[in-house]
Amino acid sequence: MKIAWVQISHQKLRLVAAVLGVAFAVILVLVQLGFSQALYDSSVRWHTSLGYDLALISPKTTYIVNPPGFPRNRLYQTLGVEGVESVTPVYIGIGKWRNPDDPLLTRNIYVMGFDPTDSGFSLIGDARTQRALRHPDRVLFDRLSRSEFGPVAGPVQAGEPVNTEINGRDVRVVGLFSLGTSFGIDGSIITSDLNFRRIFPDRSASRIELGLINLEEGADPVAVQRQILANIPADVRVLTKDEFVQHEVDYWARSTPIGYVFGLGVVMGLAVGVIVVYQILFSDVQDHLREYATLKAIGYSNMFLSRIVLSEAVLLAFIGFIPGLGISLLVYGQASGATNLPMEMTPERGGQVLLLTIAMCAGSGLLALRKLRAADPAEVF
Repeated sequence: MKIAWVQISHQKLRLVAAVLGVAFAVILVLVQLGFSQALYDSSVRWHTSLGYDLALISPKTTYIVNPPGFPRNRLYQTLGVEGVESVTPVYIGIGKWRNPDDPLLTRNIYVMGFDPTDSGFSLIGDARTQRALRHPDRVLFDRLSRSEFGPVAGPVQAGEPVNTEINGRDVRVVGLFSLGTSFGIDGSIITSDLNFRRIFPDRSASRIELGLINLEEGADPVAVQRQILANIPADVRVLTKDEFVQHEVDYWARSTPIGYVFGLGVVMGLAVGVIVVYQILFSDVQDHLREYATLKAIGYSNMFLSRIVLSEAVLLAFIGFIPGLGISLLVYGQASGATNLPMEMTPERGGQVLLLTIAMCAGSGLLALRKLRAADPAEVF
């Protein structure tokens, strides 16, 4: 390892170039993985925050942002299945929100409506908030929505009334909840089922977009799921919580270009790192070919010389990973603050990228070894 360090540190500019190349690859991979995971984590915020054991959706539903509806009575039919304790019909729509600070600005906002007395919504808070939602034209606002929706959370927390319009109807924000944005949702409100139909007067009360099913204590979700499927028509899908989450993740990973783009970014980052490190190590081998040939002539094996080059590759991996990780943490913080997406550096991700970096540099080292193995002392001298 000492010989390897002397080799790579002999030419300072070459060392700096190699470290920058590895760091760039690390930054690109970490940022792409961070955005990719933020995409999946943010897309299932509603799925994981609502209280339910089974979910009822339309077979045509692709993702939760704007799903098609299905008959509400399908949800109530599940109450006849053994093990089902309660159900919550959920209405979902996209409304036109008017910025309360600048009425000329409007923006699409995610709207979810339900009966405040149902058990599927822990997001609405205490009994006082539940009672407030029963009044006409009252809504709760997601305090983690993007700033383009206007100053809402601050005044509400200070006890000041916030009045605005949704789809041209006057509403008042009477409380806050914390959920956050996603790639498909910039801001959210929740309200009662009656207020939802006031905001969307053309929507039928008999059609819902999501049904939440709570089971009796000790009931097996999979067994109850099978019973429901056997007892109601096949014009709806019944999913466990894990299946509902996976359904959303699969949509973003397979049916949209975003998942592909992030995956391609990871591959491109590794490719850039391989090329840069290969060029550095190949040049190093080329410049010291006489020295390597001398070592071979006095009896050192190809294996010994290969270990030197691979040691150089591993050293470059560790040296380049440190600044790459530091800059990535700064990017994560900036991106999270600007988008409200869950950009978090986990030890698992850092460890995985470190292993990828070592493998990347080792692969470059193996490519550079071809020149070293072909070196013949007789030909060199």
